[in-house]
Amino acid sequence: MMSSSEHPLTLVLVGPMAAGKTSVGRKVARLLDVPFTDTDKRVAAEHGPIPVIFAEHGETHFRELEREAVATAVGQGGVVSLGGGAVMDADTRALLHRHPVVFLTVSPDAVERRIGGAGRPLLAGQDDPLERWRTIFDQRRGWYEEVADLTVDTSRRPMRALAEEIADWRRNQQ
Repeated sequence: MMSSSEHPLTLVLVGPMAAGKTSVGRKVARLLDVPFTDTDKRVAAEHGPIPVIFAEHGETHFRELEREAVATAVGQGGVVSLGGGAVMDADTRALLHRHPVVFLTVSPDAVERRIGGAGRPLLAGQDDPLERWRTIFDQRRGWYEEVADLTVDTSRRPMRALAEEIADWRRNQQ
C-alpha cells in the first residue's frame, strides 16, 4: 500500500450519530488493508461504558478522554471512526486538518430506523430522540463540513458501495 511505518495511511470518518461511521469504517479498512479504530470503543475499553462516564463524570470529562483517544488513534494510522461530538473540540479539528477526512452524512428518515437501542447518552430519556438528533446534527454540521475533504451520504446506498467509493477516493489521495 502507499504507506510506510513512518507515515501510515490514515483516513478519518466523522459525522453524526447513526451515520454508519463504524460499519462503513470497518469495510473501508478491510479494503485498504489497514487497521480500524473506533474512538468511542477505545474510550469504552479503557475507561468503561460511555453512558456511565457521562452519568458519573459528565460530558466534559468524556470529551477529554475522547480527545486523547482521537489523537492516539490518528497517530497510529489506519481508518479511524470518531464519535459524533469529537469535532466540537478545536484541538481535534486542528489535528484533522492534517489528515484526509470523510464526512458521512445521513437523512433524518434513515436515522430514525437506526437510533434504536441503548448506548447513546445524548438521546437517552428524550421524548423525541429524532428531534434531539436533528438539533445535535444542526449544531455540529458546520464543524463536520470544516474538517471534511469528502462528503458521502449513507442514507440509501449499500454499505459495501459506500466503502468502495471511500476506499477508492483514499487510494487517490497524495
